[in-house]
Amino acid sequence: MILLEINNRIVEDILRLKFKNALAGNKPESVDVTVADFDGVLFHISNVNGDKTKVRVSISLKFYRELQEHGADELLRREYGSLLTSPEDGYNVSLVFDLENVPDDYQDTIQKAGLLKRNCFASVFEKYFEFQEKGEEGHKKAVIHYRDDETMYVEALPDRVTVVFSTIFRDEDDIIIGKVFMQEFKEGRKASHTAPQVLFSHREPPRELEHTDARVGDNIGYITFVLFPRHTNKQARNNTINLIHIFRDYLHYHIKCSKAYIHSRMRAKTSDFLKVLNRARPEPKNVEKKTITGRTFIRT
Repeated sequence: MILLEINNRIVEDILRLKFKNALAGNKPESVDVTVADFDGVLFHISNVNGDKTKVRVSISLKFYRELQEHGADELLRREYGSLLTSPEDGYNVSLVFDLENVPDDYQDTIQKAGLLKRNCFASVFEKYFEFQEKGEEGHKKAVIHYRDDETMYVEALPDRVTVVFSTIFRDEDDIIIGKVFMQEFKEGRKASHTAPQVLFSHREPPRELEHTDARVGDNIGYITFVLFPRHTNKQARNNTINLIHIFRDYLHYHIKCSKAYIHSRMRAKTSDFLKVLNRARPEPKNVEKKTITGRTFIRT
C-alpha cells in the first residue's frame, strides 16, 4: 500500500526555488499561488505588500478554531517562532520568509513549511497523549469537524488514547472495499504485536461515542484506533501523529485506487471476450476472396 506524503510538496518546491534563486543572486520574482490540500485545506503563497523579497505562506483550515482550543497556537509558536506573522485575510496562519536573509539550514525551514497542516493537526494529539502519559482521565473528548460532514474524536484514558474517525462512503461499493481494508488492518495486528488495535463499525457509532452527536446512517462508517503507551510515548508520538492524522485520506485514496484497478481489469476482460466472439462469428457464404497470388474465387 502507498503511504501518502504528510508534507505539501508544492509549497516546498516553490520555497526551494525561491531560496536557490536568492542564493544565486538572481532577481526575485513575484509569486501568487493557491494550493488545495486534503480536508478542504488551502495554502496561499504570495508576496507581502508587493515586496518580492518577502514570501508569505498562509494556510486556511475550516476547523482551525477547534484546534485552537487544544493548543494549536502554542504549538505553532514553538515550531515556527519568528517565522509567524499576522494571518493573511481569509487564512488562519501565515509564515513569512525573507529572501534577503536565507538561513544556512534553509532545507529544514522548507520542510517545516511543508508540514504546516500536519503541525496544526498535531496539537490535539499531543495534548491527549500528555493526558495519557500523566495518567489523567475525565477530560472532555476532543471533537474536530475536519470535514463538512465528517468528524474526529479523541479521548484519553490512563492506559490508552482512543481516536475515532467518522467518514462518509459516497457509493455502496466504497463500503464493501472499506470493510476489506479494515479487515486487513485487523490481520496486520496478528503479524505485528506492536500495531494499534483497529476497529470498524458501520451505520452505528461505537460505544465511545454514546451520548454524542455522532451520526447514524447506511453510508456512515467509524474507524477506531486504540493507541497504547508504546504509540504515544515521546519517542514514538511524532510517527504516530504523522500516520494517524492523514488516515482518512489514506483510506479513501486506496478505495478509489482499488475501484480504478477493478474497472481496468473488467475492461480488459471485456475486450478479451469481444475478441473471442469476433473469432467465433461464422463467415457469410458466396463472398469473393483472393489467393496469395491475387487470383479471386467465390466460396460456396
